[in-house]
Amino acid sequence: MGTKRIEDLAVAGKRVLCRVDFNVSTNKKTGEIEDDTRVVAALPTINLLTSKGARVILCSHFGRPEKRDPKLSLKPVAERLATHLKKPVAFATDCIGAPAESAVAAMKDGDVLLLENLRYHPGEEANDPQFAAQLAKLGDIYVNDAFGAAHRAHASVAAVAEHFKEKVAGLLLQKEVDYLGRALSHPDHPFVVILGGAKVSDKIQVITKMLEVADTVLIGGAMAYTFLLAQGKPVGKSLVEPDHVATAKEILAKAKSMNKLLLIPIDHVVAAEIKENAPNEVVAWDKIPDGKLGLDIGPETIKRYAEEISKARMIVWNGPLGVFEVAPFNAGTFAIANAVADRAGHAISIVGGGESVKAVKKARVADRITHISTGGGASLEFLEGKVLPGVKALQ
Repeated sequence: MGTKRIEDLAVAGKRVLCRVDFNVSTNKKTGEIEDDTRVVAALPTINLLTSKGARVILCSHFGRPEKRDPKLSLKPVAERLATHLKKPVAFATDCIGAPAESAVAAMKDGDVLLLENLRYHPGEEANDPQFAAQLAKLGDIYVNDAFGAAHRAHASVAAVAEHFKEKVAGLLLQKEVDYLGRALSHPDHPFVVILGGAKVSDKIQVITKMLEVADTVLIGGAMAYTFLLAQGKPVGKSLVEPDHVATAKEILAKAKSMNKLLLIPIDHVVAAEIKENAPNEVVAWDKIPDGKLGLDIGPETIKRYAEEISKARMIVWNGPLGVFEVAPFNAGTFAIANAVADRAGHAISIVGGGESVKAVKKARVADRITHISTGGGASLEFLEGKVLPGVKALQ
């Protein structure tokens, strides 16, 4: 991330262009903000900059508008931010050009301004140099605090940084890189990685990378059934990726050759359909009947996985272990969430990925997780060992 940190900057009277991730969750019918976690996550950086007399110009994307769409305006987010900051937040009706420039010119030291949705302009996602130059005109210093967008080479994340001599990570981005970087480069041992989700294809790189640095990898979610298929076991109607059976075999062989413990579920909760309180049963790992889907890890798997987690000094978790949105197929994911939370004070726990974050919140254990990542795709790519464009741009 470079040697200079945001705490080292002299920002008094300076215009600080700060890329944040205000891509909040909203109610599809009313448009009201339902989850402002990402707004709250940016508060430490905003408060630090304003307390030192900076003029803070915030920019963010919101949704995927194909054109200017009032439903995807950031104005309501500016109002929500003002509530959290307990001070006014100005709003510019565009992120470049006269509306943005005049709003910036009206700022005083300690003021906060939020620019309109970056994605109203196609130049943002195209990483267009001209759009980036117009954005850069608004600031003297650049701060990136949007880890959730750091894996995208977009103008406000990548190209804009080229226009600044002073460019640093915000407190949130720095925290993300510190924790995830530690897991990759110097983890505490025993290091246990829990990987769930639907597809092996989404996790091939991260499984491979984690086998290099972790001691134990615990597999769950629908991708477990591709691993079962790779071992010639029946999977019933479970979601599998036949095209990745060979990949699953390679991963199993690699784990064995490296003397790493890679565990797949030893029992499963199965049902004929994904439905609230659907009739279900627990079956052994090699006994999934035809016509049934594997929808959660079973009690013996929970016990085995919890045993490994109980010995861990570092834990990384990405992806749910079952269809946790639908009872009773949430028991496995919630049990593992509690097992991870029970290591509070004894292990560093890092949870990344949107579904995993939802799971720890639903299980009401989020306050006992060391670090909850704000970027699903970004955390996954970071753990794959990829250099994120938003991080590279600051180096």
